[in-house]
Amino acid sequence: MALSKRGGRPVVVDGNPYRWLVRRKPTYSQGLTWSPLSFAVERADMPGCATLVVRVASPRPDNWMNAAAFPVLPSMVATAVRQALERGWQSDRPGSPFTLDLGDEGGFQAGRRAHRPA
Repeated sequence: MALSKRGGRPVVVDGNPYRWLVRRKPTYSQGLTWSPLSFAVERADMPGCATLVVRVASPRPDNWMNAAAFPVLPSMVATAVRQALERGWQSDRPGSPFTLDLGDEGGFQAGRRAHRPA
């Protein structure tokens, strides 16, 4: 599964280039805050290799319920990539998507203020 080149944002983690992407619009369950925010990451220099799918313990900032949420930042993506690599994601090899679920661990919420959509 390759990411669309359109809309992907670059990030460099430990000298390796990656691209990450958050879905443009929330799914129905994300809009209602039934499902958490997720984003995808892949190696920018090796398209077609295994994609990382990260689920965070926060609703999307553009959810329809006005629930407090956290935006995805490049530092969050870099931290997720490092954790996924430690847990066995092989970003330089083709394969099935690797899912990193940070929902039960508190994810990246510690020390950040929630963003409430206007």
